[in-house]
Amino acid sequence: MKTADRLNNFDAYLGTAMNLILTKMRAEGKDVINLGLGDPDVMPTKMMRETLADACMDPGNHHYPSFYSPMPLKEAMAAWYKKNYNVTCDSDTEVLPLLGSADGLFHIHTCLLDPGDIALVPDPCYPAYVAGVTIAGGKIETLPLLEKNGFLPDLEAIEPAIAERAKMIWVNYPNNPTSAHAPDDFYPRLIEWAHKYNVAVISDNPYSEICFDCYRPQSFLQFDGAKEIGIEFNSLSKAYNSCGWRTGMVLGNPDIIAGMAKIKSHSDRGMFYPLQVAAREALEGPTEFMAERNRMFQDRRDVVVNALEKMDIKLYRPKATFYVWARVPEGVEISKDWCFKVLDEIAVWMIPGSMYGQYGEGFFRIALTHPTDRLAEAMNRLGNFLTGS
Repeated sequence: MKTADRLNNFDAYLGTAMNLILTKMRAEGKDVINLGLGDPDVMPTKMMRETLADACMDPGNHHYPSFYSPMPLKEAMAAWYKKNYNVTCDSDTEVLPLLGSADGLFHIHTCLLDPGDIALVPDPCYPAYVAGVTIAGGKIETLPLLEKNGFLPDLEAIEPAIAERAKMIWVNYPNNPTSAHAPDDFYPRLIEWAHKYNVAVISDNPYSEICFDCYRPQSFLQFDGAKEIGIEFNSLSKAYNSCGWRTGMVLGNPDIIAGMAKIKSHSDRGMFYPLQVAAREALEGPTEFMAERNRMFQDRRDVVVNALEKMDIKLYRPKATFYVWARVPEGVEISKDWCFKVLDEIAVWMIPGSMYGQYGEGFFRIALTHPTDRLAEAMNRLGNFLTGS
């Protein structure tokens, strides 16, 4: 059976294939430490779990999600943005719940791109951006995220002829995979540029609540002129330790929100209602747990960063996300080959930077998704590997 030609234009997500490889290695008795998967070893709060369980036990909560009004959840999402960022969004026209933000990452391309339309995509980036543009029939123009620029796109380097034809631009800060954050002047400059060329800004902000060292990430939407030109995705997955729940949101420009809602009226019937109840409770509930959770990630970051610095690995200490982005050792030319060699010899898996694009070559990413003692063990193995001891 012949499948669509577009399937030849992008790669499958490496993480899925790696899970099978790592599972097989564990079955063979190898003590694998997986530092690739961005799925932390934390869980939703007891309140969230109990709310979900109680809602599941209610026999009236198991209709199609479209049976219930989405307004209470949309109002909670709007209130959360007001509380966190002082951003005012109309819950009826400027907020849309998603089945995880990944749901929106794919649909946004169908919403904005006709075949052949240009999308400005950062490199390195979360691979779903590339796949989404390709599946929608769009054309990718790459925005290199270079270390010398703080892994920010150089807006002035975008050729005017390209900018005038572009329909959308992706930004993602705090960033996956580089863990870079946006300085105070970045979003105002981006908004001015986007208005000049009438390019929709798509901000992906799922790591907004994972931050350290007194740093507080910003929202694209909190800056003047943002809602007129773009939207922002966010999610409970990272903020509320609920990756498997698939509870996300998109807020911002009402025309884009209406287009997304129209697509989703066909693609799904909305979020499972008990999840809506639990998500609403979380967004309206206490957030004290986040400070302790973030201290835990900060301790893990320090274990990894300090160890890598002793190995003369070049990197910077991230202020947000639970990732560490580092240069491969001197003399290594192909990050993928090196990461697989590390896996084969010491059973530690780290994601090669090339998985995230051509400008990711020369780097690797570590996810801080294990306790400190396990991370220390992984770093000890890596140090011995590098010294040949």
